[in-house]
Amino acid sequence: MQGVPDIDALQLLSAAVRYGSISAAARESGVTQQTASARLRSVERQLEMELFRRTPRGVVPTPAGETLASWAEDVLAGAERFRAGVETLRDERSRELTVAASQTVAAHMVPSWLVALRVRQVRAGRAPTAVRLLTANSVEVEELVRSGSADLGFIESPLLPAGLSQTSVRTDALVLVVAPGHPWTARAEVTMAEVADAELVAREEGSGTRETWETAVRARLGRDVVPPAVVLPTSAAVRSAVAEGLAPALLSELAVADDVRLGRLAEVSMSGPPVVRPISALWRGKARDLTPTNRELLDVAVDGGALTRPPLPPA
Repeated sequence: MQGVPDIDALQLLSAAVRYGSISAAARESGVTQQTASARLRSVERQLEMELFRRTPRGVVPTPAGETLASWAEDVLAGAERFRAGVETLRDERSRELTVAASQTVAAHMVPSWLVALRVRQVRAGRAPTAVRLLTANSVEVEELVRSGSADLGFIESPLLPAGLSQTSVRTDALVLVVAPGHPWTARAEVTMAEVADAELVAREEGSGTRETWETAVRARLGRDVVPPAVVLPTSAAVRSAVAEGLAPALLSELAVADDVRLGRLAEVSMSGPPVVRPISALWRGKARDLTPTNRELLDVAVDGGALTRPPLPPA
């Protein structure tokens, strides 16, 4: 529409007024500060009025800027309703959602999320979404999302990829496990340095479990771990190798809970803060590019699969 700034410009205007900062508005919109500044100046020229006063501490909206920002919110709300409506119509044509998840997430989190998603949809009188789950390591999940082979990805790595939107849905701790009877079981705790110097049973490179452990050792000890005793492609294979007495391993507390409870593995305390990693969701585009079904699954993931809590408000 002639004489009306585009949606991206209105989002920048609204965010800059809300935060009092062009750099914060740029971060929210996924552009550089220079680009955001240029777009806002272009809007001022287009509308032939000053919208902000620049100060060393940020920006202060003029009275005209505050008024236009409030009108922009109405336009953005309408645009969001339009986008959500389009996505709802698309969902009516195809209700399959493809989710890629790293192994721990796929085995121990996604099932409860999918049950909760189905319950919510049925309670709302909607047809349940058919979900196709792809299991891979964290690096492979990233590539599946980036290529469009998956609508959403969930990874368990501290190394988050560039070029994809992401949000943390929960955290997961790594624990040290050994075979029953291992010498470490007789000790109150072992040090991180001792574990870093031990040849462990490890997952392959690209695994979030392995990346989390190696990143934590570099950060706390300033060095690399020793090469693993053996590299295996799945957490189940790692657990079996540890139970057979091959070597210790660092694995998700969720992945080893049953084996520890049944006595097949023994958990050993490691001194220092726990090694914790984020469980992060990945998708292409920005928050506004999430379909209603994708957003609903993210709400469920943040809730941890709870069936009674209300969904999170829209991003």
